[in-house]
Amino acid sequence: MKTIVSLLLILSINLSVNAASQNDFYTTAHSFFKSHVKNGLVDYDAIANNPDQLNTLLDMISSYEADSSNKNDYQAFYINAYNLYVIKGIVDDNLSSPLDKKGFFDAIKRKVAGESLTLNDIEHKKLRAQFKDARFHFVLVCGALGCPPLINQAYKPGTLDQQLEKQTSIAINNDQFIKVKKNKVAASQIFEWYSEDFTRNGSTILKYIAKYRKQPLPEKAKLSFYTYNWKVNKQ
Repeated sequence: MKTIVSLLLILSINLSVNAASQNDFYTTAHSFFKSHVKNGLVDYDAIANNPDQLNTLLDMISSYEADSSNKNDYQAFYINAYNLYVIKGIVDDNLSSPLDKKGFFDAIKRKVAGESLTLNDIEHKKLRAQFKDARFHFVLVCGALGCPPLINQAYKPGTLDQQLEKQTSIAINNDQFIKVKKNKVAASQIFEWYSEDFTRNGSTILKYIAKYRKQPLPEKAKLSFYTYNWKVNKQ
């Protein structure tokens, strides 16, 4: 009996410690984004001059205990991890575009929750493949002006669904992101590259856009995709 009680006590302590470290991560990440992001643009120079908070966050990310059974925490963690490692990559090499660094998305490994992952691994394996949610494309920010804007707050488990909905709506109602002229609808290449995410269950890209668009799309709309802007999203 004493052994069982001891094991339960140890488990309880471990859970409390883990919960505290998770809270520390989201609190620190929120402070970081609040300090360094404005109107979707990042103050990379300020981060480069004082990288301590970012490096602390990356240390937290490397040892974070991510559990897919806790869906909201798992998703929020990997979204924040992706956005923070993008910032780290741009700061380290003072990039004018993430494409200027070979393997930025698909080859360079980062330490994430005890694994070595590329940015593409986070996006495609940890998020898209497991949860089939097209809204991820509006919160994973690749460090370029063509992306939906980076928000100046952390994504948190308790508010994640609301944040996903809000950012999806903001992007789709941005006339620079979805360009409507007469019966022509020019959408970001995100919709072209990831068309399978927006056309599940018999839907279409235009139907997905229309679901969030406050102004109705034109009848018999003709869809096209404009060229992605890979210039860095720098203040």
